[in-house]
Amino acid sequence: MNTKVNLDFTTISKALKSFELPHVDQVVGIATGGILPAALLAHQLGLPMSLLYINYRAADNSPQRPEPQLLQEVPSLPDEAVILLVDDVSVSGQTMALARNMLKHHKVVTFALKGKADLVLFPDIQDCVNWPWK
Repeated sequence: MNTKVNLDFTTISKALKSFELPHVDQVVGIATGGILPAALLAHQLGLPMSLLYINYRAADNSPQRPEPQLLQEVPSLPDEAVILLVDDVSVSGQTMALARNMLKHHKVVTFALKGKADLVLFPDIQDCVNWPWK
């Protein structure tokens, strides 16, 4: 049986507020899973937000392409900006790696709610999650 962890907005919001983040200038969410977490962080930090459209996995979390693929042009970002790159989940790290490469002219700090990233909000959660926005 596939166990899923239920997380609500209150739990996620409290965890984000107490999480110590480095100084960043801009939040970039990996669409589509990272849109809402990036919006929450951008709002909380009072920073601008952009989206980077990359797709690798289908809705059931299975890979639907041989590797992550950039679907739209990389957003224009200020020179020298320190970027907080956000996704909901980073399973293999391949999408984050492609996104980091797309932003190679910036200092990038990766952030995921769970999985593999420089910063992980819920590092102890190994099971799938029922996100409140799904």
